[in-house]
Amino acid sequence: MFVLILLGTTLFLNPNLKTIAAGVAVLLFGMITLEDGFKVFAKGPLKSVLRKATDKLYKSISLGAIVTAIIQSSSLVSVITISFISAGLISLAGGIGLIFGANLGTTATAWLVAGFGLKVKISSLAMPMLIFGIIFSFQKKGSLKGFGNILTGLGFFFLGIHFMKEGFDVFSEFFDLTDYAISGYLGVVIYTGIGILITTILQSSSASLALILTAVSAGQIEYQNALALAIGTNIGTTITALIGSLGTNVSGKRLALAHLIFNLITAVIALTFLNPLSALVDYLSGLLHIKQEDYTLKLALFHTVFNLLGVIVMAPLIKKLESLLIFLVKDHRIKDIDEPKFLNKSALEFPETAISSLEKETKYLFDNAIYEIVAHALNIHRTDITSEMKSKALIKKSQAEIDIDIRDLYVHKVKSIYGKILEFATMAQSELNLSKEQHQRISEIKIANRKMVEVIRDVKELRRNISVYTYADNKYINSEYNNFRRTVVKVLRAINRFKLADSSEYRFEHLLQMRNQAREKSLADNDHINELIRKNLITTDMASSLVNDHDNVDDMIEKLIEVGSLLYGEKDSILEGS
Repeated sequence: MFVLILLGTTLFLNPNLKTIAAGVAVLLFGMITLEDGFKVFAKGPLKSVLRKATDKLYKSISLGAIVTAIIQSSSLVSVITISFISAGLISLAGGIGLIFGANLGTTATAWLVAGFGLKVKISSLAMPMLIFGIIFSFQKKGSLKGFGNILTGLGFFFLGIHFMKEGFDVFSEFFDLTDYAISGYLGVVIYTGIGILITTILQSSSASLALILTAVSAGQIEYQNALALAIGTNIGTTITALIGSLGTNVSGKRLALAHLIFNLITAVIALTFLNPLSALVDYLSGLLHIKQEDYTLKLALFHTVFNLLGVIVMAPLIKKLESLLIFLVKDHRIKDIDEPKFLNKSALEFPETAISSLEKETKYLFDNAIYEIVAHALNIHRTDITSEMKSKALIKKSQAEIDIDIRDLYVHKVKSIYGKILEFATMAQSELNLSKEQHQRISEIKIANRKMVEVIRDVKELRRNISVYTYADNKYINSEYNNFRRTVVKVLRAINRFKLADSSEYRFEHLLQMRNQAREKSLADNDHINELIRKNLITTDMASSLVNDHDNVDDMIEKLIEVGSLLYGEKDSILEGS
């Protein structure tokens, strides 16, 4: 509120700033619209490319830089990166590489503004972009609408630069900011702080840099002070990222902290070696045939050089940075069930209490961990599964990707409990005087726990392709993966109904029926997949993934049904010997 009041007062007292402020506002709106346009394509090719190119550090850094330079949005790259880390599709180190690359890719904005936006009459280009962009944005097809938003965003982006340039030209007739230029390291410190402040207010380092470049072009800021401002924008953008990360999950916080550490170290290096870096820019300008007095292009070059230097310094330290981030930013979301709730030494006094404790602990683990992991891995909420909604409508509704880190959930929510259940069961079998039936029951509980862990492994593998093919443009592959999700939902619903049923005989019979129906459906689905392959309705990569995941889903369903029978059927395993 204070900032808005200050801005309004400033514009009232100095009307010459209105055009500059309007230019900044139009440019920011253009960047938002541009990002919205690229979001349409983020679920398809962009996510696929980012997911596959993070196995090597040089790939992740290069791709982060290239993608950010093209789409002009480091925030979109950050959102996708956080999503992938949470889903277990890429490692934290790979995500950090993408963020480092994105930081380098943002320097393309400076080149776009300095090399194009301030050199030609871009208002003549902005208008056609806006006209065609608006026309495309009203189309029903998602890709056309996205393309329209991209054109509209670029149009507003260039129009904003035009307004800022016009504003500074008028402003310079009444006021000369160079009269307030400060030399030496005092000037470096002050202008770095101003750069941080501007970026924090605008919430965009790209917009801040565009404003600075426009002011330099109009002769309102001295080149040496502009260098410090550019360094300040790099620091300022991390403050924005940190504020934004407060409402994110642990992956978002770790990446925001990685961004902060990278930009702070880069800024310290740039400030420490400002004069040598400035001399290097002068030398490179000569090689690139940039005129010595072309301060906008030299500022863009400086921005690229010191960010590239930061990547060179930090890239070899990514693994150590990853360990530091995991240590500093711990996941406290699921500590409440990290310890057994029903297992204790006193329960080992009698066979009945030992078995009862094992059953309760295993059921609690299934209901509160396995059920959640499987459902969320399929991008389905648990409350929807337990609702009365038809499965087809449920799948149609559940299209948004749920942020989940399966490996992290397993480590904190399952692994420790699973180990202690096995330890407790082994102690019961070795220390207590058990009947044959009691010994068999404990063995069944151990099998149920092992099957549950195997289900997590299966759903983790399935999740990788669900994140890709559920949102694919190919309707056939999209339909097949939605069918996988629907099949698993039906099994989870059935198990949920069985555990609430009064008759154990009823539960047993229906679990057996469900197992047989699942096997029949598997054969029919297999024939359908063969037909898709024969008719070339899916690519070879899709076919390979589909066949593997079909078998994977079959295994997972068999295991879920067996877990249900072992925990709630109160019968010997219905899958044994049948």
